Amino acid sequence: MSAAVKIEDVRVPLGEDFPEIRASVRRICASFPGAYWRDLEAREAYPAEFVKALTGAGYLAALIPEEYGGAGLPLRAAAVILEEIHASGCNAGACHAQMYIMGTLLRHGSPEQKARYLPQIARGELRLQAFGVTEPTTGTDTTKLKTRAVREGDHYVIHGQKVWTSRALHSDLMLLLARTTPLDQVKKKTEGLSVFLLDIRACRGKGLEIRPLKAMVNHNATEVFFDGARVPAENLIGEEGRGFRYILDGINAERILVSSEAIGDARWFTKTAVAYAKQRIVFDRPIGQNQGIQFPIARAHAETEAADLLLRKAAALFEAGLPCGDDTNMAKMLAADASWHAGEACMQTHGGFGYAREYDVERKWRETRLFQIAPISTNLVLAYIGEHILGMPRSY
Repeated sequence: MSAAVKIEDVRVPLGEDFPEIRASVRRICASFPGAYWRDLEAREAYPAEFVKALTGAGYLAALIPEEYGGAGLPLRAAAVILEEIHASGCNAGACHAQMYIMGTLLRHGSPEQKARYLPQIARGELRLQAFGVTEPTTGTDTTKLKTRAVREGDHYVIHGQKVWTSRALHSDLMLLLARTTPLDQVKKKTEGLSVFLLDIRACRGKGLEIRPLKAMVNHNATEVFFDGARVPAENLIGEEGRGFRYILDGINAERILVSSEAIGDARWFTKTAVAYAKQRIVFDRPIGQNQGIQFPIARAHAETEAADLLLRKAAALFEAGLPCGDDTNMAKMLAADASWHAGEACMQTHGGFGYAREYDVERKWRETRLFQIAPISTNLVLAYIGEHILGMPRSY
């Protein structure tokens, strides 16, 4: 996009954009009703059939350029895919990472790396689902991560630990962030971090151990332990020591995509709450006639529409190559709040039946709570707004 593009030239599409994609995603999701997801939770299983259906339809390759076998769609189209998955009562947590992880490879990988991996990812022959960044002792303070990668000949040797690395047991490749230069040897703490495309298949049992991590939601979370795992030097993405910048480069896309899932959840909760409120009769009248039921649902709907507009703006700015961090962070917070408030309204509307698994409300309620914490916590968004938008002193 030309640098001459101005912010006033960006037009945010309104209404139900990408209607054909929405209709297609809805048809796919109709084959995976609540009973499917409840069964997966009971077994702590991976939704392999669901992922296969999305892969076959080309949706997990939505952002991969056509020259590598993908659809070459804009970020907003990918956001619509994820929104509709969640609005249909399904969950994209099993596969959404592939959409934003591959952006690091696409933007910073070598021509050889892109030609080798992207077509196979687009065809569904390789899964790039695991994102190895978070560690037990550093959390959001990424620059202090302790996983080390030391160059030995034509390989890097990895030592360290990652946590909340979802889907590592169901992925072929992992995008790994590790420190190649010790923190006390760099001028800036953001220097000395590098990104690798690690082949999980080649490393498991050879210095790589993956353990399932039981959690409140079925995202197939894991802990990953590195004890001498060897990664070919040719799998270093970009330049050594500049990995933190590469990861940051993809953060806005990740937050826009995940926020779209929150919008989808909010729409599911609102639709479900309205339907139940209209048919549930107590004291000889539908409970939806009571303002105590109506108002929380109505407010959540209004919050959802507002968050959706800001999210569309953020996606439009991203596509235009314009700064979008402010809008992306605010949209992420507002979408997370809208989905949580809609979830609370839906749960309260259902009363005791909200706890019954057959209604799927409690499952979706647990799932949508995650957006308050990840991929960035609401408190950190507020800190960002305070410092970068309002100009107040840095709080951390």
